[in-house]
Amino acid sequence: MAARRGGLLVVDCSWNRLSERGGLDPLATGSHHLARRRLPWLLAGNPQHYGRLGQLNTAEAFAGALWILGESELATRVAETFAGGPGFLQLNEQPLAAYVRAHSAAELRAAEREFF
Repeated sequence: MAARRGGLLVVDCSWNRLSERGGLDPLATGSHHLARRRLPWLLAGNPQHYGRLGQLNTAEAFAGALWILGESELATRVAETFAGGPGFLQLNEQPLAAYVRAHSAAELRAAEREFF
């Protein structure tokens, strides 16, 4: 499933199956730097993977990214649309705040180590 809103595109599938869904395959296109990018560590709030590190569903990953980018209101609206969404934000309240305060990749990684 894909959804567009205000120029944003969210693809709801596993990254290892993205090319099957008609999405960009960073390894096939030569854009290898895309394959190395990831969100900082967060705990899943969804019922299937609750409390597991990095086992986020698409909506959690999207809400987490929005929060880190300073779009907390939109992140909250996204989180309110799925089971475990509000819990996801509560569960990750301190790490998300630290990630927002980070001004460099080194500071962000230090915050990850502090919490996880």
